[in-house]
Amino acid sequence: MAPVMPSKTCDRPMKITILDDYFDTVRTLPCFSKLDGQTVTIWNDHVQDTDILAERLRDTEVLVLIRERTKIQAPLLERLPNLRLISQRSVWPHIDIEACSRQGVIVSSSQHAGTPSYAAAELTWALTLAAARQLPQQMAALKAGHWQIGVGTSLRHKTLGIFGYGRIGAAVAGYGRAFGMNVLVWSGPDSLERARADGYATAASKQAFFQNCDVVSLHLRLFPATRGIVMAADLNWMKPTAILVNTSRAGLIEAGALEEALRKGRPGMAAVDVYENEPVTDVNHPLLSMDNVICTPHIGYVTREEYQTQFTDIFDQILAYAAGTPINVVNPVISR
Repeated sequence: MAPVMPSKTCDRPMKITILDDYFDTVRTLPCFSKLDGQTVTIWNDHVQDTDILAERLRDTEVLVLIRERTKIQAPLLERLPNLRLISQRSVWPHIDIEACSRQGVIVSSSQHAGTPSYAAAELTWALTLAAARQLPQQMAALKAGHWQIGVGTSLRHKTLGIFGYGRIGAAVAGYGRAFGMNVLVWSGPDSLERARADGYATAASKQAFFQNCDVVSLHLRLFPATRGIVMAADLNWMKPTAILVNTSRAGLIEAGALEEALRKGRPGMAAVDVYENEPVTDVNHPLLSMDNVICTPHIGYVTREEYQTQFTDIFDQILAYAAGTPINVVNPVISR
């Protein structure tokens, strides 16, 4: 089935809604001018209630999503008769693509080929350094009137494990090399070949990878084949001094395995930016209560520069749709 196209170039303002712009950032970006002349509504809070969303979006023709913050599923889509386009960037596990197709809604999502998220790579490295030197714990202790609460670890000459050698993984490997670390990669065959071509060592097996790394950083996309790819047994192979860093997706790790592994002391510490259910607002979340875990609220991509890159793509997709030539379409769409 071919995507449904607008019958002609839009000759009136489109009704565009942007969800989950927590800090009202999007309208301040240079690329926002691409929407000049359109009718744009921006919501700065987060809701997942279907009734509330249906009311907010009842007149919406184009829906802009910020990554995976809001789930768009069939019960909501069926109540949005005017919706024609969802424009976003990156993967779409939060969108019911089949329901969109049934409703005649195009989903456009750029995969940013050739453009790694340097923001996510930088946060990965910041978390690695923070975990190695116990920065949040030391800062909290100092504010509480205590002076030095422990001894950190240096990264130079240690082994940095990159699990998934894509664009972000390659960037993080470069940071590790710059800090004098030995980089070891584990990934699929094609990615391993690219890593070797870039001068990095590759592990002989998954077990050897987890056994030998002092820092393991996950850089895989989440889809059915990678869900739970890091199992409890893998974590059990890690050194008690090792650090696991996850700025990719929580679902890459077997459910509950990381918490249990940290309680057992292998690995000795973790730094995470992603969670199975977001946003996390429960202060009793198990990871938040652990002294050997550093947690950040999924801010890997949350920089002005990254927003400019992402929303340039998102708005270009809207303009392409308005011109009658949708781009980056990820679903077969039934005309209605």
